[in-house]
Amino acid sequence: MAELTLEDGRLWYETHDPSRTRGQPLVFVHGGWLNGTAWNPQVEHFADDYRIVTLDVRGHGQTGATDADRYSIELFTDDLEALLSHLEIERPVLCGLSLGSMVVQEYLHRHAGAGTVPDSSSGADATSNGTAPAGAILGGAVRSMPPVDLPSGVKPFVSPGPALGTALSLTGPKTTFRSLLQSIRATTGQQWLSVDPEVRAAAMDAVGEVSRAEFRKVFDALVRYDPPELTGVDVPTLVVHGEQEAPQVKRQGAQIASAVADGRQVTLEKAGHLVNQDRPTAFNAVSEDFLHGLADGLAAR
Repeated sequence: MAELTLEDGRLWYETHDPSRTRGQPLVFVHGGWLNGTAWNPQVEHFADDYRIVTLDVRGHGQTGATDADRYSIELFTDDLEALLSHLEIERPVLCGLSLGSMVVQEYLHRHAGAGTVPDSSSGADATSNGTAPAGAILGGAVRSMPPVDLPSGVKPFVSPGPALGTALSLTGPKTTFRSLLQSIRATTGQQWLSVDPEVRAAAMDAVGEVSRAEFRKVFDALVRYDPPELTGVDVPTLVVHGEQEAPQVKRQGAQIASAVADGRQVTLEKAGHLVNQDRPTAFNAVSEDFLHGLADGLAAR
């Protein structure tokens, strides 16, 4: 366990870096109202060969509350930038789940055009921007919340913010989150979050650890986010969804994969939104193939 001091709080993170490896950095950003343990199946699988970093985003897990009056995906991305700089990590593969996928997309947008490493024979510095990503893996990837394409000015009029505020004050985060899940299931006819009761229960426990105030700040950050265009992104990107994912979210995943210069989308059967936990073996396999492809591409340059 370690902490990075911020101007208005602290950021909890954990590294797994066996001295015998010093491998490619994999940096994991969890979903909304979860925490870094959401990536445990991947950490356990990749820790022997890769340099692993997990973190708890503001308002979540052991990071908990910070002094910021309001959160944003941009602020979460600032924190990620600060952490990678603090750890002196170069060319990471960024792995984002749900909310974390938004953070990674914002990061990719900031580093658009940085995915192609120049030929060293040209004399160019291939790592002039040390935190430029080498690749991205997005699980349960979503572009916006609600997951529909709306002009940013329209979002406040369709957001369930007022109703959510009332529910939070009366029932708390866990019951409020359960109500959100029930609404999604009524709309889609699917379990959505997870097809595995144990995974759903663990997610609900994580939500229950988030305070009312922090739950609301995170929710507002999700709803306010206006996703950037990704057409200038040339970082290889893998988008993975479960077949029980909401159709609107899967469409957004297809948009991500088609917008970046080198993107592909994979759907795993018998999995929901938390696809990395519902089908950990399959998720790890497609991720490993993707990582091997990255390594082969770099070696060929």
